[in-house]
Amino acid sequence: MKIAALSLLLALAGPALADDPLLTVVGPDRTQTYDQAALQAFGPVSFATSTIWTEGQPTFTGIPLQTILTDAGIDQGTVSAVAINDYAVQIPVDEVTADYPIVAFQQDGQAMSVRDKGPLWVIYPYDSDPALQSEVTYARSIWQLVRIEAVR
Repeated sequence: MKIAALSLLLALAGPALADDPLLTVVGPDRTQTYDQAALQAFGPVSFATSTIWTEGQPTFTGIPLQTILTDAGIDQGTVSAVAINDYAVQIPVDEVTADYPIVAFQQDGQAMSVRDKGPLWVIYPYDSDPALQSEVTYARSIWQLVRIEAVR
């Protein structure tokens, strides 16, 4: 009986977990939260690139960071990108382009677990430009991203 009740509880919790916010963005005037459906609604983009953390040249799918920042009303200054463990990096908004970085939620077509640097990972197309293969860019490639805040 207890196993059946637990199974029912987990079955009911599954859809609710899928709708849980993945990302909170604190802009100058408001706070936005994004679940998987909200991120998907932006129209994901993909690119393949090697990284210093992965094997081969995986394909990453996600939303351009610029799209998310624009939606949250952030168009200047610096943002702080914060991971699950409160690790944070600073990213100047004027160095974010329409094409990169992306906030990736899939690697090779699969959702990324926390164990695999997910559920969200800031990724640059490192192979597309040698200038992106720098310590600064690698440091900004924060994984397990949960929050972005405009720095005042």
